[in-house]
Amino acid sequence: MASSLRELRQRRKSVASTQKITRAMELIAASRIIKAHRAAEQGEPFITELIRAVSAVATYSNDEHPLTSSPEKVRRVAMLVITSDRGMNGAYSANAIKTATRLRERLEREGVEVVRYAVGRKAIAYMNFRAQPIRRHWEGFSDSPTFAHAQEIADALIADFMTPYDDGGVDAIYGIYTRMESMLTQTPRARRLLPLEIVEGVHEPGEGEILPLYEFEPDPETVLDALLPMYVRSRVWFYLLQSAASQLASQQRAMKSATDNAKQLIERLTREANQARQAEITQEISEIVGGASALADAAAQD
Repeated sequence: MASSLRELRQRRKSVASTQKITRAMELIAASRIIKAHRAAEQGEPFITELIRAVSAVATYSNDEHPLTSSPEKVRRVAMLVITSDRGMNGAYSANAIKTATRLRERLEREGVEVVRYAVGRKAIAYMNFRAQPIRRHWEGFSDSPTFAHAQEIADALIADFMTPYDDGGVDAIYGIYTRMESMLTQTPRARRLLPLEIVEGVHEPGEGEILPLYEFEPDPETVLDALLPMYVRSRVWFYLLQSAASQLASQQRAMKSATDNAKQLIERLTREANQARQAEITQEISEIVGGASALADAAAQD
């Protein structure tokens, strides 16, 4: 019984130490998530207006730009998967990887070769464990990305997109990220980055309206050359910000659940330890009473 009581106390002490860690991680995530969510929200209007500008140039110009022209047949596709660097954030990384896996399987069924680009150690470890080749990967900033990280990733994707197919280039680029809908809901999404799709936001004239006249200086091709790299960098930056906010929200929720579970386990172990201690005391009293009774009987016989 003594060893059982000692074991229960050790387990309770261990769980209490774990509870302190999960509680600290919950508070850290809660303090950082507001800033991350605000940054993601503040970047969305800029992204929307940039999409409208690029769509206007692509819609109202007659020039065919490599970044807006879809190939007749898609043969090789780049897939950028954004996950976390560390665990303890619930199913955040797993959901993003599942979304990427479904996209890869669909593309491969269509006969398209998939080239992988990974952000975050979870995606890197997943692909390496399954012997899936990774062309480029980045890590170490999943919860605190900067625009420099987004620019590096976007420039690498654009360079591979502009490379001819025979030299290892890709025909399209997809991004898999997690959008933060609310503190309780984070949704993994797969979006096509390149070639650029004409996105909503360009006003289409109705009946009786005059088609707006756009003039581009010095010419539409030069404007697209300047806008499209900025567009891709901004979209990757937006994906990183949304993923960072989603990661922190998922981590905060997971750590709160772990803290609550640890509290319940501590209460149960405390009850079991008290019961074991009571049983131990009862056994000691019984042994003392039994020993005293035996001594009394021996004295009476003498």
